[in-house]
Amino acid sequence: MTNSTPRSRLDRQLRLDLDRDPSHAREDFIVSRSNEAAVAAIDGWPRWPTGKLALVGPAGSGKTHLARSWAASVGAVIAEPGAIEILAAGASPILLEDADRRWEEDSLFHVMNMADSGGGLLITGQTAPSSWPVRLADLRSRLNALTVAQIEPPDDVVLLGVMKKLFSERNIEPKPGVEAYILRRIERSPPAVQDIVRRVDELAGAERREITRALVGRIVQDEEGTLDPTR
Repeated sequence: MTNSTPRSRLDRQLRLDLDRDPSHAREDFIVSRSNEAAVAAIDGWPRWPTGKLALVGPAGSGKTHLARSWAASVGAVIAEPGAIEILAAGASPILLEDADRRWEEDSLFHVMNMADSGGGLLITGQTAPSSWPVRLADLRSRLNALTVAQIEPPDDVVLLGVMKKLFSERNIEPKPGVEAYILRRIERSPPAVQDIVRRVDELAGAERREITRALVGRIVQDEEGTLDPTR
């Protein structure tokens, strides 16, 4: 007995099987000129000055991916606000994420003190720690002393790589040139890439059509408001 389920239906089922956590594997991180200096700094572990490093960059630039892959490779504990009592001073490296947005000053200062015992610390934020508004003088001096690794806003290499990865995860193979066509017409950010891939997948799945410029042109418009699939 043969399987009578249409191929397009099977493909759609595969694309919808997406309820899994995003990969933070290092081999999935796309290196380009926008982040290669930060990658080199991360790879300098454990030779960071004083055993600490601040990884900074705008939202969607890949900080979490790079930081989590580092944490997995060195066995770092991921600190969470309100649960710092589980950290053991000097026992292992510590990853502290979004320090400029999620952490109270007292807790941040306490974790930095614990890292002084030798475990080491990677701290992330959207801007350099020297610019964070803090009241504690001792915390201010510690933040100012951190070595900073900067991730720049993602460039075309990163954005195209993210788009190809998202399409692949959804079992989609666009026609040649579709990714570049999309990139010229959307906001240049990973969230925008994620949004357009989702919308293209939904339209193609609903109509059981291949991913072409003509199909994508029904979703995105160029700056003049036209729908020209040849550009």
